[in-house]
Amino acid sequence: MTMATSLMPNSVRFRAVVKPLHVPLAVPLHRLVLIGGGEFSFGETREIDEYLVREIPADRRTIAFLPTASGSSDYARHIGDYFRGIDATLQVINVPIYRGRDSRRQKNLNFLLDAGMIYLGGGVTNALVSTLRESPADIAMRDAAATGTVIAAIGAAAASFGTHARDMRRPGSAIPGLGWLAGTVVETGFDPRDDIMLRRLMSLPDVTTGIGIPARTAIAIDATGSAILLGGGSVAVVHRM
Repeated sequence: MTMATSLMPNSVRFRAVVKPLHVPLAVPLHRLVLIGGGEFSFGETREIDEYLVREIPADRRTIAFLPTASGSSDYARHIGDYFRGIDATLQVINVPIYRGRDSRRQKNLNFLLDAGMIYLGGGVTNALVSTLRESPADIAMRDAAATGTVIAAIGAAAASFGTHARDMRRPGSAIPGLGWLAGTVVETGFDPRDDIMLRRLMSLPDVTTGIGIPARTAIAIDATGSAILLGGGSVAVVHRM
């Protein structure tokens, strides 16, 4: 069971950091793209998604889609049609990991290991973390990321890659994340006029960096931790003083 942590919003002082943006990594990877949110069906993430398609290795034109955060197989079908509209050569596979036992099935692990890109759809952070954290599927994603697979996540799924994430079932609390980013928390759908949740996440022990990513905006992190900005918005980056 994932444990939740209650947080105090004013227990940390932080300052904004402009650029260059460097994100401390806890796992080796080739490219990790964290998207703050947006409706692909309305073209809100089109620039980001075209970037993703260009980054997929030429010899592995397969996208493994994880519906874990939403539990919706329809999501996979619609986003598959969408990505094939960008590049008709792509194959999009729904990897049916909805609960813990699904994350252990070898067929699902093979889909992840063989893909050119793994895309984690949005939904509820709790559902994704409780299913994937420290699971064989998480290990398979890490292995794939280290050998050239692009990892992309949107909304609640993107927020899961930090050490902790917003608890979407208990407002004002946090749950452990997937831990791909060292000492870092991510708040997606970020609104700079309301930074209270990012402050709360920054108050956790051992958290030194916070990243707020609004909708229609993404950061693409490379193997060195250097990140570039994608989309039409700006990203808030804070360090604990």
